[in-house]
Amino acid sequence: MKAIIQTSSKRADGARDCFATFETDAKVNELAWQKAGLTWTASGYGMRIPTRYMVRLHGKWRRVYCRQISNAGTLYVGKMEDRVIVRDVQAC
Repeated sequence: MKAIIQTSSKRADGARDCFATFETDAKVNELAWQKAGLTWTASGYGMRIPTRYMVRLHGKWRRVYCRQISNAGTLYVGKMEDRVIVRDVQAC
C-alpha cells in the first residue's frame, strides 16, 4: 500500500502554503475495537479518531487519525497542528 502525504505551513494572514507532497509506505493495522466491528464514537464524529491505517514517516510507522466534524473528514498524522495531511491511501 502507498499513501500520499502533504505538509503545509500557515501564513500570518491565515492562508496555508504547501511545503512538500510525497509518497510513502502504508499498511493496515486494525485496533481491537475495529476488529470487533465497533466505532470510536457513537455519532461517528470526533477530533482525533484512530483509523486502521499506518504510514511510514521519517523511518517510523505512525497511526493515521481522522478529524470528522461534518460529512467530510481530514486524515492526518500526529497532531492536527503539525499539518501533516494524508491525502490518499491506496492499495498497489
